[in-house]
Amino acid sequence: MAEIIRNKEVVQDDWTVLREADAPLPETGKIIVPLTRWLAERGALKARKDVGVWLNPDDDPAALVDDLASLPLIAVDFPVFRDGRGYSTAFLLRTRYGFAGELRAIGDVLRDQLFYMQRVGFDAFAVREDKNIRDALNGLADFSEVYQASANLLQPLYRRVARGGAA
Repeated sequence: MAEIIRNKEVVQDDWTVLREADAPLPETGKIIVPLTRWLAERGALKARKDVGVWLNPDDDPAALVDDLASLPLIAVDFPVFRDGRGYSTAFLLRTRYGFAGELRAIGDVLRDQLFYMQRVGFDAFAVREDKNIRDALNGLADFSEVYQASANLLQPLYRRVARGGAA
């Protein structure tokens, strides 16, 4: 069983990503289906409590708005390292649409991205198989402080710092 980073810990991954939209569905086990399949088979898939959805970089996260409360997991695919559209998708899911379940980065996920991915709302990371997941875990703590507000820290630094002296 593969390992992932979830909530800043390396854990066993109990989900299977179905990359092909027409792949046969296993009878049991947790699965992550493409958005196209979810939209085509929503009724049957929604009846199962062990189904998540993964989004391509060009998928609109608004397509899941009515289903967010019932989805335990949404994965966002990064087909190549340089494709950053998934950051916007994650930020929208967390801030605009209020998704509170597991938000996972899949695909070409590398250590250098993890700190920034958690800033926009990701809390789980399927690091590329040829990379050391324990080394990648250290990427979540590359910086000790951030100036800007984001999905994982709602106040900018100037609002978090206690002001000293007379006003």
